[in-house]
Amino acid sequence: MLSNPGISGRRRWPALLLLAGVVALAGCDREGGEAAAGPEEETQAVPVETVAAARRTVAASYTGTASLEPLAESQVVAKTSGVALEVLVEEGQTVRAGQTLVRLDPDRARLNLAQIEAQMRKLENNFRRSEQLASQQLVSAGEHDQLRYDLENARAAYRLAALELSYTNVTAPISGVIASRSIKTGNFVQINTPILRIVDNSRLEATLNVPERELATLKAGQPVSMRVDALPGTTFEGRVDRVAPVVDAGSGTFRVICAFEGGESLQPGMFGRISIDYDQRKDALAVPRVALLDDEGDAAVYVIREDKAVRTTVTTGYEDGAFVEIREGLEPGDQVVTAGKVALRDGTEVQVIGGAPAATATAAARADGDSR
Repeated sequence: MLSNPGISGRRRWPALLLLAGVVALAGCDREGGEAAAGPEEETQAVPVETVAAARRTVAASYTGTASLEPLAESQVVAKTSGVALEVLVEEGQTVRAGQTLVRLDPDRARLNLAQIEAQMRKLENNFRRSEQLASQQLVSAGEHDQLRYDLENARAAYRLAALELSYTNVTAPISGVIASRSIKTGNFVQINTPILRIVDNSRLEATLNVPERELATLKAGQPVSMRVDALPGTTFEGRVDRVAPVVDAGSGTFRVICAFEGGESLQPGMFGRISIDYDQRKDALAVPRVALLDDEGDAAVYVIREDKAVRTTVTTGYEDGAFVEIREGLEPGDQVVTAGKVALRDGTEVQVIGGAPAATATAAARADGDSR
């Protein structure tokens, strides 16, 4: 049987129309998807906070910690034995050098002195009679010389006994404050036994072990400031009293001794945080230390230029608290990123959300520097 070409052609038309519709729908979906994806692929600006580089006073300093020590300290010991008849001082009392602190029983020492004095007087009389007889050549020169030596020995024994008697009054070897007392009235005191401790707190010293790289910068007379844990919020001023320039081979450090005026506030044993200012720049360009990038290599910051973060290499100088001196790489008023650095790369678009105008930040920093 022969097929009818007209009928077969009419049957293919619906299939072709259906295929064309599917292709058209697919094209529309693809165009719509591309159109929807376009805005999502746009780069969003990274929010950052900035501060303007400004001029301020920057001080170069060395900081360290040390405990305060008194200028002088003495353990008062009994130089003779005896019963303590009187203890004349209490802990915390201020005493002066030579002041009597404790009285020991003097009876034994007084009797010994009297016995030696009697022997000495007898020898003095014998020596005077011997001189008269020697002038008449009635005694030999040897006997006369022996009497002279005996008398000198007796006089020395007398002075020693008098010294022993004086030891029954225990006196202060230095001026200062009674820091501790280990004796009570009525106690028997053995010779050379420590009974009191005196500290001279009129001047206090703090010894720093400083790395040898600072040897050329720290000198006697430089100003020192100190804060102590026991007195928060108070700063004490002092000076470098002396520098021991010998470097310890084991630790690589040398000793710097700082002196402070003592008084009711500062006391020996307090722990101090010490800062020694050895140089100062009154008009240095500075930025906050947090602006410096944490990565390795040369020091750098992100500077905002035309709404983009530009990585800029800088040369730093002194560090003073929260600020660092910038000697090269920035100009006054340059906005440097202080927060949001982690998400930045060189050329990243940014949105400043916490920056102050350059002129305002510069003026504020200058006022802060002038108030130091």
